[in-house]
Amino acid sequence: MKNSIQIGPTDTINAFLLFFIIHTAQIGIGIQGFQRIIYQDAKHDAWISVLLAGLATHIIAIFMLKTLEIYGSNDLYGIHQDVFGKWIGNLLNIIYIFYCSGAFFSVLRNYIEVVQTWVFPDLNTWFLAASLLLIVIYTFTGGLRVIVGVSFFSFVLSIWLFPMLAYPMKYMELRSLLPILEADMSGILKGVKSMTFTIVGFEILYVIYPFVKDKKNAKKHIHLGLLMTTLIYLAIMLVTLTYFSGEQLTKTIWATLSLFSIVKFPFIERFEYIAVCFWMLIILPNLCLFLWAAFRGTRRLVKVSTNKFVWVFSFIIFIVSLMLKTRPQINSFNNYFGQVAFYIVFVYPIILYVLAVAKRKFKSRKEQIE
Repeated sequence: MKNSIQIGPTDTINAFLLFFIIHTAQIGIGIQGFQRIIYQDAKHDAWISVLLAGLATHIIAIFMLKTLEIYGSNDLYGIHQDVFGKWIGNLLNIIYIFYCSGAFFSVLRNYIEVVQTWVFPDLNTWFLAASLLLIVIYTFTGGLRVIVGVSFFSFVLSIWLFPMLAYPMKYMELRSLLPILEADMSGILKGVKSMTFTIVGFEILYVIYPFVKDKKNAKKHIHLGLLMTTLIYLAIMLVTLTYFSGEQLTKTIWATLSLFSIVKFPFIERFEYIAVCFWMLIILPNLCLFLWAAFRGTRRLVKVSTNKFVWVFSFIIFIVSLMLKTRPQINSFNNYFGQVAFYIVFVYPIILYVLAVAKRKFKSRKEQIE
């Protein structure tokens, strides 16, 4: 196949690891405060929006897999070049590289803001940005298998955080969920779209799929990863809706972290401090996977070494991180990125699949004629 990736046996990964890759790519910074945004659109039916958004990820993943199965050992960047030709394909590759870079920056800058707001208000942005980037650089230079290993251990070492949200359940008011479907369908669908910023990340499948060793088992683990993510988001949304009043929720920026503040232990007074600091382990796979995806695309355009790319990329991100200083600026970027991500993640895969199938049929007919 034209533009196929040459992958050595030491670069491949087992299919079961896709569960951890997909799940950790989705669980990042958005989960800390997505409830308020969805509630503004769907009110107490926001949990339905979360459920529908989760269902949408499964549907889009099917289109992604169908497209990738056509090309076998090719990633999104190679598919672009094959379907659209060199020039348009490379233009689309550049757009996708910028998208991955924007996702990386969004996770990094939002986490810095959370740390400054909840734990270290006097800590400079440049120090936090530099510290996080150095950790990412160290992980990234280890290669894909190290990044996948980080995703695995991120899941294993952080999954205990979410059962802690059972503490607020004793204050739940289940009547807050009634009546069901009170919001109109347009509001619920707006809530689904608003989930984009929170639930994206599974599009990393486009880049990592060629590196999977036993591809026939990939589908099961991908959908299990998506299901795990959906169940966590749904559970958190239900706890939030039954704990906060509507007025409280509209004023609570980081509702998940506020729920963690209820957790009390005899030896830990402020559990949310532990959660915020531990969250670095949760966002690390986000950062590494998006960085790796951007690197794979850049390598399609120019010959650049791993070390040179990661240092130049990190320097640019570091400078841009210092430019966004206020909450309104960060919110504006998040809103803009969410709008772009909706079309790239939820609309474009369907279009690409249709074009890929059409291109394959056109080629087969042409070969029959010849």
